[in-house]
Amino acid sequence: MKKSLVAVVNLNTLEVKIISSFKFKCIENCGRCCRELDIPLRDEDITRIEDLGYNAWEFVDYEKMFYRGDKFLGYALKKRPFDDACVFLDENEKCKIYPHRPRACRLYPFVLIKHGNTLEVYIKEDEFCPGINHPDGDEIDATFIREYFREILQEYRRSVRDIYL
Repeated sequence: MKKSLVAVVNLNTLEVKIISSFKFKCIENCGRCCRELDIPLRDEDITRIEDLGYNAWEFVDYEKMFYRGDKFLGYALKKRPFDDACVFLDENEKCKIYPHRPRACRLYPFVLIKHGNTLEVYIKEDEFCPGINHPDGDEIDATFIREYFREILQEYRRSVRDIYL
């Protein structure tokens, strides 16, 4: 996986330092990430999808597991056996659970790595994603970073504050 550092966010001040500039635009009805990627599920993702009425056995692939070092992170989102696409991708290349999709889906093509009170933002440079450096894409700047990752920044800021209290 090739990835490039895009920005570093100070979680105390929300100051954003842009490291490299590029554009991004998610192309509607593309669905390539829904076919090409294995998506990790957090416990919160599973609960949110179950709250929609799905049974975990319908969408959790208990045979695929994600680890960071020796730490178990979670299981994968299940793929359909006939075309290897996400089980929630419909016939029109739209996500059936879009407002409730897993965090990894919300973040793609970005990868976030937290180091104490800083958050590094990387771009995963997957060749199959037509939205990376799309000419009509949004410039990745401090405003984009704060808006695109608003929920996650708030969550991380709470956790940093709790550590230092």
